[in-house]
Amino acid sequence: MNYSFYDFVGNLGVFLIIISYLLLQINKIESKNIKYSLMNLFGASFVIISLLENFNISAFVIEVFWVGISLIGIYNYLMNKNINKQ
Repeated sequence: MNYSFYDFVGNLGVFLIIISYLLLQINKIESKNIKYSLMNLFGASFVIISLLENFNISAFVIEVFWVGISLIGIYNYLMNKNINKQ
């Protein structure tokens, strides 16, 4: 088995998603915190990049939704931040 650049990027993505979920579960981060959404966004994006080498439709679909949901979280964070400034 060869360990490629795509494998490394995919594993980094999985690590980010798992760490963000762990931090949420042990109350070290809140779901409304932008760090949580950014970790999930980058994690899912890295997994998508890894799929360029060995495509899997099921993994691709879930990661696209993960990116979309993370973008919603980032949008909500930024909108709430702007509302609180006023």
